[in-house]
Amino acid sequence: MSTTDISAFRGITRERRAASVEAELSTSPVPTDGPTWSNMKAPDARSQQNAAVATTNGRRAMRVFFSNPNALLGTGFLALVIVVAFLAPILYPDDPLYMVGRPFLWPGQNPAFPLGTDSLGRDVLAGILHGSRISLFVGLTATALGLAFGVVVGSIAGYFGGWIDDVLVRLIEIFQTLPSFVLLVVLVAIAQPSATTVTLAIAVISWPTVARLTRAEFRAIREKDFVMAARSLGYGHARIIFREILPNALPPIIVTSSVMVATAILMESALSFMGLGDPNVVSWGSMIGTGRELVRTAWYLTALPGLAIVFTVLALNLIGDGLNDALNPRFSQDR
Repeated sequence: MSTTDISAFRGITRERRAASVEAELSTSPVPTDGPTWSNMKAPDARSQQNAAVATTNGRRAMRVFFSNPNALLGTGFLALVIVVAFLAPILYPDDPLYMVGRPFLWPGQNPAFPLGTDSLGRDVLAGILHGSRISLFVGLTATALGLAFGVVVGSIAGYFGGWIDDVLVRLIEIFQTLPSFVLLVVLVAIAQPSATTVTLAIAVISWPTVARLTRAEFRAIREKDFVMAARSLGYGHARIIFREILPNALPPIIVTSSVMVATAILMESALSFMGLGDPNVVSWGSMIGTGRELVRTAWYLTALPGLAIVFTVLALNLIGDGLNDALNPRFSQDR
C-alpha cells in the first residue's frame, strides 16, 4: 500500500469519528435550567424533598405502630385511664376522702359501692378514679418538665462542645451520682408535701437521663452534611439546633418519654405510700399505704389500686416498645 493510500485511509477514519461524536451530541439531552445536583444538602434547596420524606416516614411509623397488637393494647388501656380521669369529677363529684358508707364493705356486697369501702367507709372506686387524675398529672407534668430542661441542656452541650460541654457534663454527673429516690425523698421532705412539690422533685431527678441522651444524639448529628450546609448558609445556632438537628434526634427521646411517665407514676405512688404525698388528695399510692395494715383481712384495699398502677405502667411500657419499633431506623428499614 502506498503512502497516498495510507493518508486517504486515515482521513476517512477521522471523518467517521467526527461524525459519530456529532451524532452523540445531537441525541444527548441538553439541560436548559442549569446543572441538576442529586445530592443537594442545602436546607432551602431540599425543603420540598424533606417534607415529602418526612410525610412518608411519618406514615410508615404510624402504620408500624398501629400494626403492633401490644402497642394497640397499651394505647387502648391508657386512653381508658385518661377518659376515666376526665369523668371522675362527673361520676363522683364529692370528695373521695368523705366517709359515705359502712366500713369494710367487700366488692359486690353493696351495689352502691361496686368495689367496696375501706376502714373509714370511703368509696374505693371513687378513690381509684380520682387517684388516676393525680397519677396522670404528676406523670405527664414531671415528664414534660424533665424533657424540656434535659433537651435544652443536652442540645447545648452536644452542639457547642468544648468547655461548655465539659461544664454541663459535670453538672449532669453531679445529679447522677446521687441516688435518685433518696434525692427525691429529701427534696419532698424539705418542702411542703403537695402535688406540685412532688411533680417538681420528680422532674429534677429525671432530666439528667434526657440530657445525656440528647447530648449523644447531637454529637452524632452535628457533623452531618446538612448541618454543615446550614452553617455555610449563615443560619444561627438556634435555628440549626431546633430546626435541623433536634427533629432528627427526636425518635429516641420520644421513646424515652413514655418510660419516664411510667417511672414518674411509680415514684409518686412510692412517695404517697410512705406518707410523703399530698395529704389533701387521694392517690393510688396513698390507698395502698392506708390498706397495708389490713392486707390479711381486707386484701382488696391494696390489690385494687395496686392493679391500677400495674396496668397503667404496663400500658406505658407497651407504648414505648411500639414507638421504638416504629421510630427505630433499623426496624423501619426491615419493614
